Amino acid sequence: MAEATAKAVHVPLINPNETEARLIGLPVSNGVKVTKGDTLATLETTKSTFELLADAEGYVAGLQAKQGDMLPAGQIFLYIAPRKDWQAPQKQSETSTAVPDGLRITQPALLLAQKHGIALASLPVGPIITEDHVAKLAAKSGQAAFAIPDAASQPNSVVIYGGGGHGKAVIDLLRAVGGYTLAGVVDDSRQPGDRVLDASVIGGEGALAALHAAGCTRALNAVGGIGAMSTRIAVFDRLEAAGFELPTLVHPSAVVEPSAQLGPGVQVFPHAYIGSDARIGKGVIINTGAIVSHDCVLEDYANLAPGSILAGGVQVGRGTLIGMGVTINLNVRIGSMARIGNSATVKDSVPDNGVVRAGAIWPS
Repeated sequence: MAEATAKAVHVPLINPNETEARLIGLPVSNGVKVTKGDTLATLETTKSTFELLADAEGYVAGLQAKQGDMLPAGQIFLYIAPRKDWQAPQKQSETSTAVPDGLRITQPALLLAQKHGIALASLPVGPIITEDHVAKLAAKSGQAAFAIPDAASQPNSVVIYGGGGHGKAVIDLLRAVGGYTLAGVVDDSRQPGDRVLDASVIGGEGALAALHAAGCTRALNAVGGIGAMSTRIAVFDRLEAAGFELPTLVHPSAVVEPSAQLGPGVQVFPHAYIGSDARIGKGVIINTGAIVSHDCVLEDYANLAPGSILAGGVQVGRGTLIGMGVTINLNVRIGSMARIGNSATVKDSVPDNGVVRAGAIWPS
């Protein structure tokens, strides 16, 4: 093997909804010889475990990660080098190909974007980016100008930021609550005039200032944050920086006890329940059929997926995602920016940034 054939091994995109994976197994180290098919690492997301295998023979070089690290998809993990003394580049410039925090993109779309030299940071966050989307983006020469609709000047007007699946759910939630006029949708991945259900896309983030100037001073964040909660939080920051208020919406079929406290921007979906003395922070999502029992505390931007159940006194930290069908026992504390996979059962506290795999019992 010639030196020029040293091969960079990238962190794979295991799940388009999760742009990071935790390194839970590392059987190799720098200088170790590997053959094709050898296990280089075991990676874990909230939904699955993945064995990263060598696809060539050589020596491990340039390995800097350690067990327990969260690794972004697309980042160089290590090199398979021709010689044991081969030196990896001091600056691994290819780390710029790592999937940005919050970008949801399929593996074929990621490869096509790299082929066309499309900067991943330029792709919109929120909807899952497919191969077809990247192909259209590569062929597109420009974006149509936006126009502010007359509805934006209504005293009760509201704009929805995000036109993906959660955007559709927020549109229906808004209409079920009543009392507002939907000015339209802001979405960086769609063209002005596109439709989300029957609502019109006004434009991208650049339309926010013009909407506010026209009199639309309320906005709903419809970026769900499944890929990375930091993306949803960043949208709140943009909306608040632009001067928008954040209405709290509670579906008519949901039950919220009178002693519960709900912060700005909270979204409570059909058939959810929020118990006595519960405190719900800013921008929290309580999705369809979720149960938040008495005395629970959900800090800002937490996201409860459909059917999740929190027993009394549960505390959920800032920006944490609780998956579908999760059960959390009495008085358990879930740390900030943690991810609890679908159908997991949590019996004891989870640390900040902790990950509980789908279907697992915590602690195992």
